[in-house]
Amino acid sequence: MATVDEMKNQMTKSNGKAGSPAKDKPKTIEDYLKQMAPAMSQALPKHMDVDRLMRLTMTTIRTTPELRNADMGSLLGGVMQAAQLGLEPGLLGQCYLLPFKNNKKRITEVQFIIGYKGMIDLARRSGHIQSIYAHAVYENDDFEYELGLNPKLKHTPSMESDKGAFIGAYAVAHFKDGGYQMEFMPKAEIEKRKNSSPGGRSKYSPWNNYYEEMAKKTVIRHMWKYLPISIEIQQQVSHDEGTARSVKDITPNDDIFLEAPQYDFINVGETEATDQNDLEQQEINFQDGEG
Repeated sequence: MATVDEMKNQMTKSNGKAGSPAKDKPKTIEDYLKQMAPAMSQALPKHMDVDRLMRLTMTTIRTTPELRNADMGSLLGGVMQAAQLGLEPGLLGQCYLLPFKNNKKRITEVQFIIGYKGMIDLARRSGHIQSIYAHAVYENDDFEYELGLNPKLKHTPSMESDKGAFIGAYAVAHFKDGGYQMEFMPKAEIEKRKNSSPGGRSKYSPWNNYYEEMAKKTVIRHMWKYLPISIEIQQQVSHDEGTARSVKDITPNDDIFLEAPQYDFINVGETEATDQNDLEQQEINFQDGEG
């Protein structure tokens, strides 16, 4: 993963001499992303491609128009967080970039949210987890949950078309050494965590369309501290459901991004149509329970 100094050097090289006139700096969001590409490329894990990340980011911006007017440092910080964690923003459900109004600062900022699939992916990368999964529990399910010296969890989902009301979600992680960790969270606790996040109230929030997936992610997030995850990933995940760090927090150079960008247009490029078709098919698969 790229260090702060390495990212700073890459940004300076791509931006020309540090402290160059603001008029020489890029103006479109796409130009800013291209300027960040070398730093993102260093941050990305081997299984991800920086060009694909940039295309997915542009698709997310196009489908979430308010991101165009978001604080640029916050937006780029969110993209960099996705790069550092090796997660793809958008319809795949790994992570999301959500705009929300910061009334105190009177600006729109970007909230970085890890999705259910993203949390599962990050946990599996530890190499110490044999399997990890989560399920929603409904009123008509046969469900037993007990803590104490002999914890117990039994769940038989209802096969009826009417499953009843959603009552909570649980997660289980089996470790390669034979141990396990399980956690159940009732709906009231899930709602409490949802409502405490600015992104949970956004009209673009994944809670609106993928409530069950976000509920399962919430319970996995809650038991995260008990999983054998590296300190590096633990620290990165700590920014989940928070305001995306400004790009200056990652690349602390006041000579970079001095001028506010112009939001007149976003040059998405000819490849966007192809990417959108791919993402639409992936969304259909996601809704059908595939992938």
